[in-house]
Amino acid sequence: MKIGYPKYLLGANSCEGFVSYFGESFNRADGWRALIIKGGPGTGKSTFMKKIAEKAVNSGLEAELCVCSSDPQSLDGVIIKDKKTVILDGTAPHVVEPIYPGACEEIVNLGEFWRGEDMRKNASEIISSTNKNQKLHKTASGYIQAAGELICDNLKLSSSYTDLNSAEQFGKRIAQKLFVKKKNFKPYEWVRFIGGISPQGIEAYADTVENFYKNIIIIDDKYGAAANAVMNSVRKTALERGYEIITLKNPFLPSKLIDHILVPELSLAFVTENEYIKFSSSQRRIHARRFADVELMHRLRGRMLFNRRVARELLAGASKTLALAKAEHDTLESYYINAMDFDAVSQYAEQMSNEILK
Repeated sequence: MKIGYPKYLLGANSCEGFVSYFGESFNRADGWRALIIKGGPGTGKSTFMKKIAEKAVNSGLEAELCVCSSDPQSLDGVIIKDKKTVILDGTAPHVVEPIYPGACEEIVNLGEFWRGEDMRKNASEIISSTNKNQKLHKTASGYIQAAGELICDNLKLSSSYTDLNSAEQFGKRIAQKLFVKKKNFKPYEWVRFIGGISPQGIEAYADTVENFYKNIIIIDDKYGAAANAVMNSVRKTALERGYEIITLKNPFLPSKLIDHILVPELSLAFVTENEYIKFSSSQRRIHARRFADVELMHRLRGRMLFNRRVARELLAGASKTLALAKAEHDTLESYYINAMDFDAVSQYAEQMSNEILK
């Protein structure tokens, strides 16, 4: 049953640095249109997108919300698939610039609605607050990267006691049963996240799966080695057989781990459950232990538990630092808010909504 909005993230404060899939959130070759919003903090970018999303849903369309990794209450994007339209916050740290200006992408400049003289009067405060915010993000990134060393070590150790070939073959067998080879259909892969570190801790949007997918297959895997092998097999088979999929990367190690694969056409989801995301579904559940050398796993258990505990503390430190950065960002926003004509922004959002949804 579809309840609310599906929520994703297009960027993550990962152990590999900030990773962005903003530029891959729309298909330029398939007639998609991107509205790239520019403007400072507090200029109404998130509110602008929320208004368009609400109007899309009221018109009977599905709007996917892309949550801000630094502030889960704000949006970084809205995807309206039925209209092949995406609205994106194109400012740092996920800067998006047009590749085919006018043909595929358009700039929405909310800077047109601020009073420049008010901004210049507060220039020194704006510069100081911006610099403080950036330093705090850099500190948080250090915590996250340190945690990444331990998360990587656990992935390496779990790979050593996991029969990865058996996990891959298991994923392949399931996928071959579920995916009928399609004719005259081009496969396509969208890449996103459904969780990550935030000022409130580790956010995870299990509802995006549970409220929008009827068939859910859960791989219970604390460390990801077995689940990743299954997901890679599922991904490969789905694309080979012509399906459009949503690949959801691990927010800490996106270059190494796939956490989930969604197949919207079949209302089918393959998901990984770990300490950061839990699923209430009572459907099929596979435990990573079935692919493990149990004796070796027990020998490594102490080291792996230590790694988990210290990584958890480092990520908690990162979250607290991101909360300080968010507070500084709120101060920065106040200078822009006081200089904005929000009535004009609201009217512009209404105009854009009508144009998108016509």
